[in-house]
Amino acid sequence: MSAQPEEAPAPPAPAAAAQLLAQRADRRADAWVPAFERDWAKALEDSRHTYSLTPLHDVVRAWQLRVAAAPAVDAYMDSGRDESGFVALDDILGSRR
Repeated sequence: MSAQPEEAPAPPAPAAAAQLLAQRADRRADAWVPAFERDWAKALEDSRHTYSLTPLHDVVRAWQLRVAAAPAVDAYMDSGRDESGFVALDDILGSRR
């Protein structure tokens, strides 16, 4: 048996954060841009302390997925499905911060 490290996902392109922010024309940008900038600033500070780019890559990957999934979430919410029988995830997991 040989212990092989798991392959890490490829890091986002160097301009990935700028490309995300270029999507400010999105109608949801007023909500997500400040949150992205907050997460980016925290990841940048973490990166400075750890000498690692991983926090920055993680933030970019997460926000790429969130922005890409937003139209599907909107379509689901606009479908008129009754969500009253479900429990909020925060109620189950508790506060994340």
